[in-house]
Amino acid sequence: MAMLTLLALFNSTSYEYFFVLCLIGFLIIVELSGPFTVRPAWRSRVNIVIMIGVIIFFLIVMKKVLDVLNISIVI
Repeated sequence: MAMLTLLALFNSTSYEYFFVLCLIGFLIIVELSGPFTVRPAWRSRVNIVIMIGVIIFFLIVMKKVLDVLNISIVI
């Protein structure tokens, strides 16, 4: 909710910014919630979600780079 408020405050509401902020928040929560001495079983399933998020982040970055270079591609 705070992310949406900040995005609206700066007039930069877009799904890319929202996704990136949610991914950063998710990564912080995962790092702080897991124990440091043992590796719980749920951590391997969370790593799959993290990898999917990183792939989507990479696609967003590539789209922005292509926009800056004025190269149009249909996805």
